[in-house]
Amino acid sequence: MDIKTGQMHAVAEHAKFREMKEGTEADWKIIQKHYLEFAADLPDRVLTHLKLLEGDFGGFPVCRLQHSLQTATRAHRDGRGERYVVMALLHDIGDTLGSYNHPDVAAAIIKPFVTEEEHWICQHHGAFQGYYFFHFLGMDQNTRDQFRDSPYFDACAEFCEKYDQAAFDPDYDSEPLEFFEPMVKRVFARPLSSMYVSDD
Repeated sequence: MDIKTGQMHAVAEHAKFREMKEGTEADWKIIQKHYLEFAADLPDRVLTHLKLLEGDFGGFPVCRLQHSLQTATRAHRDGRGERYVVMALLHDIGDTLGSYNHPDVAAAIIKPFVTEEEHWICQHHGAFQGYYFFHFLGMDQNTRDQFRDSPYFDACAEFCEKYDQAAFDPDYDSEPLEFFEPMVKRVFARPLSSMYVSDD
C-alpha cells in the first residue's frame, strides 16, 4: 500500500534466481508470462520508433518517414504481399541508431517475420541502393556486384529500382502510416521463425 495515497499496488512477480543456472521451472514460467505480454506490444513499439523518422530530411527531398511510406505505398500498389510491404515500410527504420549500418538494424528487426528473400532484400538494400549514387561520392557504384551469386540478387535490384530509389517524390500521394498499421500488427503477430517460439 502507498502510505501517502492509501492505494494498493500490484506486486509484480519476479524470478528468484541470482544466476540463470539457479533458475527453476517456476521462475521461467514467470519470465515467460512477462515475455509474452511484452512481445505482444512489439508492433506498437516498432511503429513508435518508425515515427522518429518524421521530419528528418538529411538533405533528401522528402523526410525519412515519407520515404518509407512512399516505398511501402509503391510496393502495395504494385500488388506485393503484406510481408513484403511491411519490409518496404521498415527498410530504413535503422537510420536512427545505425548511421553506418542501417540495413542490418532493420533486417534484424524484421527477420523473424518475413521470408528469407524479404530479409535478404532488407539486409542488402544499402549496397544495391548505392548503384544510384556511390559514384558521386567517390565510392564504387557496383558494390552490389559482390552479391551476384545470390539467388536474391535480382529481387533486391528490383526492390531498389521500382520502390526504394524511386521514393523521393514530394508530390507522390503516399498512404498514411495509419493505412499500414494493421499490416504491421498482422505480420508481427507471430514469427515465421525464432529460437524463442516453439513450433506447436
